[in-house]
Parts: sequence; C-alpha cells; structure tokens
Amino acid sequence: MKKIVYLLVALATMQTAKADEGMWLPYLIGKNYDDMVRKGLVLSSEDLYAANHSSLKDAIVQFNGGCTGEIISNSGLLLTNHHCGYDAIATLSTVEKNYLDNGFWALSKEQELPAVGVSVLFLESMEDVTAQVNKVIAGLNGEALMKALTGLKKEMETKANEGGKFYTTLKEYFNGNQYILIKYKKYNDVRLVGTPPKSLGKYGGDTDNWMWPRHTADFSMFRVYANENNEPADYNKNNKPYRPKNYLAVSAKGVQEGDYAMIFGYPGRTNRYETAAGVDLAIQEVNPSIVAIRDARLAIMRKHMQANKAVYLKLTSTYARIANYWKYFIGQTEQLKRLQVVNQKTKEEEQFIAWSNKNNYNYAKEFENINAATKAYKPYAKFVTYYGEAFRGCLVNKIAYDCYDLYKKMKKADFSKDSSSKLIEQIKKNRASYIKATDLAMEQDWFAMSAEMIQKNLTKDQFMPAMSKIALLKDNNYKAFAEAIYKKSFLLDSAAFEKFCANPSLKQLNEDLATQYVFAMVQSYDSLIKSHVDAYNDIKVPFAKSYLKGLLEMKSNQLMYPDANSTMRITYGAVKSYEPTDGVKYKFYTTLNGLAAKYKAGDDEFDAPQALIDLYKKKDYGNWADADGTLHTCFITNNDITGGNSGSPVLNAKGELIGAAFDGNWEAMSGDIAFDKKYKRTIVCDVRYILFLIDKLGNAQNLIQEMDIQ
Repeated sequence: MKKIVYLLVALATMQTAKADEGMWLPYLIGKNYDDMVRKGLVLSSEDLYAANHSSLKDAIVQFNGGCTGEIISNSGLLLTNHHCGYDAIATLSTVEKNYLDNGFWALSKEQELPAVGVSVLFLESMEDVTAQVNKVIAGLNGEALMKALTGLKKEMETKANEGGKFYTTLKEYFNGNQYILIKYKKYNDVRLVGTPPKSLGKYGGDTDNWMWPRHTADFSMFRVYANENNEPADYNKNNKPYRPKNYLAVSAKGVQEGDYAMIFGYPGRTNRYETAAGVDLAIQEVNPSIVAIRDARLAIMRKHMQANKAVYLKLTSTYARIANYWKYFIGQTEQLKRLQVVNQKTKEEEQFIAWSNKNNYNYAKEFENINAATKAYKPYAKFVTYYGEAFRGCLVNKIAYDCYDLYKKMKKADFSKDSSSKLIEQIKKNRASYIKATDLAMEQDWFAMSAEMIQKNLTKDQFMPAMSKIALLKDNNYKAFAEAIYKKSFLLDSAAFEKFCANPSLKQLNEDLATQYVFAMVQSYDSLIKSHVDAYNDIKVPFAKSYLKGLLEMKSNQLMYPDANSTMRITYGAVKSYEPTDGVKYKFYTTLNGLAAKYKAGDDEFDAPQALIDLYKKKDYGNWADADGTLHTCFITNNDITGGNSGSPVLNAKGELIGAAFDGNWEAMSGDIAFDKKYKRTIVCDVRYILFLIDKLGNAQNLIQEMDIQ
C-alpha cells in the first residue's frame, strides 16, 4: 500500500529538467508554472487551465478527430491547418467549383459551406479516476484485464455523458499507471470559411514535407455553429455561430529569437518509453515494410490521379495522408540510426536495472523476458505490417473482411438473419463509405500489387497454405486475379450486394473469389500468426506498465509527462534557430523571398498564384510586413509536438496567437520515440502570413475585422 501511495504522489509532482521537452497535462500545468514564468510567461496558471471559469483551454478544440484547431473570434471562427481541412475542402470541391485548387473565401456567413462529417470537441473537464479503475482491475492480466477495462470504460463513460449531453472517454496514461475520465462537448455543424489554394496550402509538396526552411501557408478556416442555446446540434440553416467561452487574440507584432512560445493541442501518439529491443524492431522490420508498401501504393494512386481530375479530387486527401507518413517513416528510421537511439536506450535500461537492483526489485528479469519476447516476435513483425498496410488497405479486402464475422455466424446451425441485422447494417454502411472515398480502377491495380507484394515478401511457412487453392494466385498471375475479382465479385456490384444483405447466402460467400482470398488470409493469420502476436502482447503490456511504474519511482523528485494519446497537452519553449550539420545554420524564420526563389510556374509542388507573385513583386504586404520590410512566412520553435498537433495554436507570453504549428523537421524525426533537445523543432506558419493571404489574396476583410488583432 505504501508503494502505491508513493507512486500516485510521484505522478502528480515529477518534473523533467528540459523545459522544451514535454507534453504536459493541462489540468496539472500549475506544477510547471514557475518554470514557465522563468521562460517568459506573463499569464497566471489559471489563465491557462481553469475548471470553474474560462481559460485558454476553452479556445482549443480537437478538430475532426485527428488535428487541433483554435477559436479566434467571438463568433466561433476557427483556424487549423490546410492539411487538416484538406479532406473537407476536397469533398466540397468539384471539377467545376474546385475550391481545393483555386481557394475559397466566404465574404459573409451566408456564403460559408457546410463541411459534412466534420466535428470539433471542446474540453469540459478532466478527472483522475485511477483509484476507481485500480479497484476493478487489481490482479488481472491478459484477456481478463482487457475484458474488465472494456466493461468499466463503457460503464464510466455512459454515466459521465449525462444522457448524451457530453462526449466522454476514459483514457490511460503512463501505460496504465494512471486513468483520467474526460468530458467534451461535441459540435457537428462546422462550415468552411476560407482556404488558400492548394498551391500555397501545400507549397513544397512531398519535397519540402518535414523539411526546414519552409514557406507553406498551411492553414484553413472554419466556423463552429450551435443551436439557439449555444449547444451542439446537427447542421441546420437556422443554427447560429457558436459563442465561445474564450477565444484567442491575434498578435501581428512578429517574433524574435528566444521569444517565449507555448502550444496547446492534441498530440496523437508517442512511444518514448519503448525498449531498445522495440526500437530495433522498428528500424529493422516495421518501418522499412511500411515505406515499401506505401511507396508502391502512392505510385499507383499518382497514375490514376494524373489521368483524371475527378479521380484526383476523390483520392487526393487519402494520397496526402499516406504520403505524409510514408516520408515520416523514412525520416524516423534515418534519425533513429543517426542518433544511435538503440544504444542510448540500452544505456538507460542498464542504469534503470542498476537502480532496481539497489532497491531489491527484479527488473533485470523483466527485461530478459521482454527482450526474449521481442526476439521471438521479430520473424512475424513483417507479416503483421503487410497484413495491416497491404492486405487491409485494399477496398475489396476491407469489404470482405467486414463480412468475415457474418460468415462465421452463418456457419452455425442456429444462424438467423434477424439476429445479425445490426452486423449486416454496419457492413452496408462501411461498404458505402469505402467506395465513396476511392476509385475502382485504381483499387484494382493496387489490389494486384498488394497481392504480389504479400506473396513475395513473406515466408511460405507464414503465408497462407490455403492460398494454393486459388488457381490464379498459384500461377502468380496477379493482374488476372485482380481483374477477375473486380469484374465478378458481388461485393463490388451494389445491386448484387444489396440482394445478398437482404438474403445472406453462405454458398455465395464460399464461391466468391474475393471472399475466398480474404477469408483464407484471415484464417492463416488466426492459425499461424495470432498466437505469436498474443504471446508478445501478453508480455509487453504488463511489462510496459511495470517499467513505467519503476521509472516513476526512480525519478520521484521530477515531473514526468505521459506519452501522447490524443488528449489535450501543453508544451512550452522558445523561438529558436538551429544548426543541422557542421557549417550550416538555419535562421528561425523564412520570408516570401524564399517562396519566390523556389517558385516554378505550373509545377506540381512549387507553383503559386500569379496574384501572389504580383503582390511579391510590388512588395504590397499591407500591414503584415515585418520590421525588416519582408513578409515572414514561417518560423521555428523548440516546442515538443507530434502528429495531432497539426493546427495547434502557437502562443506568445501573453497567450496571443502568433502562428499555427504544422510540421516537424527532418533532423529530429526520431522524436516520437526519442526527443532530441539539440535538433527538435516545430515548424509554424506565421500568423502575419495568414493575415496577409486573407487580406490581400482572399480580399476577405470581413474576417480580418472579426478577429481581435493586437
């Protein structure tokens, strides 16, 4: 009991020595307050996060499940990244009204466009419920633990949502050493207000992605709408602009080297407490497999997108998402090797084991077990990656996979359609969503390529003995195999699929070439691979929790932050230049001069609107130029962010908006696993560049007037 109490105290009081490293829980940010003030903050801790009155956290939203946004007016105006709004912008675009390529600005609220399917979450409260959870899960492991947690999660979230008033989630921190129950309000009526053309919103394309210097205008603008009581409501033309509890003032004064910089946001996922063996597994097996699969998929998508503008608009959001993390995994692997992270973590583990030996703990044995488990799992890691990225990434495979549970039920003697009606409706809903977002001709080519890659990259003892029954695959005729499936499978014929759903047929599932292939793959995974994955996780999950518990105790005189898990965090640091290699120093900012130097008319990545080039030539920057006379486009800070922070507000010492975070730098792409204090930088779109484009390119002075600009 004494050790448990000690641990909980440690969770609330530990601090790292590096102010720029750390994704801090907002409701505990007071623990960091003195350090933040030393760095330059002039606000109170309650200005940052307060439970009983408005604070900066009330101006921050999770945008559409995977990004961050901020409210920048008292009428619900929202700023996020262009790449976060990309899918909504592409969905609203047609060949005739191509907002993605040409840009869009609503000059009145009546012109704003409903972004169907887009939602935002406003944080209401965070409550530590670790003690309640531990009472239920004490002594449980493996499947019993997962079952208990699933049941408790549902129970606690249902009770806390107050009959649907709130969106609630129970989140795990420190690998299960802490649990927090979080309440949000979810707003579903979100409308597109403005976006620069894609040539600016993605300026530099894949070439500049994850790179500095940068000149990308990575922003888009939306507005949150509510009912007459300012409460969440589905889209209705009579809804009113949301009246926020708080919104961000905008600073047009610019930034200087060393200025305080603070970021609120929803970082998605980090894994900084991974073992050395786990990092080596990523370097050797997982990352190279992801890169190879995505490289092949992107090439096929490009071919079809370049041939047809309508296909381009349909696929471009998916392409951008895949390409982003294709390059990410290339960079992460390169930097993990360059920074010798495996060696660093090995030394840290040795130090931890030495501490544990002095304190009569047996972590040496635990590390022996996890290292042995990782070694045993390594031969199967590539299969798991190809199963998820290549096999599960194909349209027809996803539809067939969704049918597998129905197939198993239908094989039972007591099957009835009525008992599976909910499952059938979900399969129909998923299928409609999959098909709407893709192109069948592209999918056919990708299916052929994925089937070939799976067979060529996996060992025969792992790869589906059942596949030998499929003649076309046996002959390695992948193109013919894909053509046969895409011509004949009832899964891709809407009328035939609806008929099947109305009267499910086991014979039809057994005879369809697509379901034969997919069910054989799933059965092979279940019979040959799943037991190895489960054995690895059965050791890894409790080890991860135990290891974190030990680290928290070893560093009990410090504050430690938990890994990112898509919940609100605060990170603070400074505007800061850096030296990526010997003899090279990068300034902390870029200007429109640099964009003009890269400009190539008609290029896929470095084109720009002629109107912008004309403004540049005339140096017509309005009120948004820096004191040096140039227009600053982007700047960098040493804040600690990751995916999910896209669109996060970068704030000055007064809590005023100075930019929108949108990327990290190549030299520190190991950051999700190992933070590097020397190289880690956050790339930010300068708010003055945003204001300039709204004002001078978009002629949307209505939006300029709506903001509180300092």
